[in-house]
Amino acid sequence: MYEPFIRNAQYNVIKKQADTVLHALRAVGDPKILETVRYSALTRIMELFPDITDHRKTMLESISDLKMADDFHKYLQDFEPYLLEFPQITEKQIRKLFPKNKKLQLPNLAVIDYRYVSYLSWTDISTNKMYIVYDAGGQFIGVEGRFTTVNKKSYCFVCNRYEELVFFSAITKKRPAQASPDYYKSIGNYICMNGHECNKNITDISALEKFIDLVIG
Repeated sequence: MYEPFIRNAQYNVIKKQADTVLHALRAVGDPKILETVRYSALTRIMELFPDITDHRKTMLESISDLKMADDFHKYLQDFEPYLLEFPQITEKQIRKLFPKNKKLQLPNLAVIDYRYVSYLSWTDISTNKMYIVYDAGGQFIGVEGRFTTVNKKSYCFVCNRYEELVFFSAITKKRPAQASPDYYKSIGNYICMNGHECNKNITDISALEKFIDLVIG
């Protein structure tokens, strides 16, 4: 019986560290350097799960013994049954998150593998709208904003990887105490155009959580 305990962003950290060790094995001949790389990778992984003490800890620690590409592939594959899925969401639930948008374009939920999702995002090209859905401790949060294509690659504020971006801006619900009725303030940042790719890269969700908190108040 598998008990899932690895979130998507944590799994991406494990993949990144495994890739680092594999690259070092192929490129570095000094045993001391290899030992340092292995130790650093193991430390980074174990920091994600400070309370793990059972067989799962042994599984994680086995990165120190991997030598061949097939070993690393199996190491990552063995964790797939332990992935915590992003809570599956229905079209009805999504519509409730954006009640003012009567013509809301929805993503194809049937093709999503929720094991590899930290957040949902999609765009409506006809309206230049981007939508983000995030699970905050069992409660879905929806953020709607406008996106502007920038036609260049740079670093996404969510996954911190070099990807094709759009500039996403949303109107914050936070208002100063004495604000006038027509007051509004938008908050924006550069985010991956392709949410699927962003979810494959993300290793820390805190930047997105901070952005959402600034928007929703």
